[in-house]
Amino acid sequence: MKMDKVANSGNDEFYTPRYAIEPIIKYLKPGSRILCPFDTQDSLFVKVLVERGFKVMYSHINSGFDFFNLDESEFELADYIISNPPYSCKGDVLERLFKVGKPFAMLVGIVGLFESQKRFDMFKNNDFEILYMSRRVAYFKDYKDDKPSLNPPFSSVYVCHKILPKQIVFEEIIKK
Repeated sequence: MKMDKVANSGNDEFYTPRYAIEPIIKYLKPGSRILCPFDTQDSLFVKVLVERGFKVMYSHINSGFDFFNLDESEFELADYIISNPPYSCKGDVLERLFKVGKPFAMLVGIVGLFESQKRFDMFKNNDFEILYMSRRVAYFKDYKDDKPSLNPPFSSVYVCHKILPKQIVFEEIIKK
């Protein structure tokens, strides 16, 4: 089920709350360079990571930066690639990231993550980790909202590569 269908919005761009970004930070080397390829300067990924002392580069398709057309040399500038990719193309995003080979953490919905044969084979043939959070993430449609605009009927996880200390990690989150 596509996130845009769940939200009845016509698109699948939803923003991540601060409490869902915090769990991945403790697994990152302090001061690292991070590429957020689906984010703008208003993204909480960008803001939280900068606040925590990381060097953050960001790009977004609305600014003319299509993740699928980025030259692989642009990925070389980053130590990690971290974001919440568009829900409808999460499989394609993960496939490209595995090919790039850089450590990454992508926040994605767990529903259907392993269900297609193509994704099953992708995960079977690549090293990956999962960071599973204790609560569902409620996403924002607009950063001006005081409350999340979407509480999806599924959990979100970080699919990671070369970041976590073991294949599955469980983290408590506190919604504020």
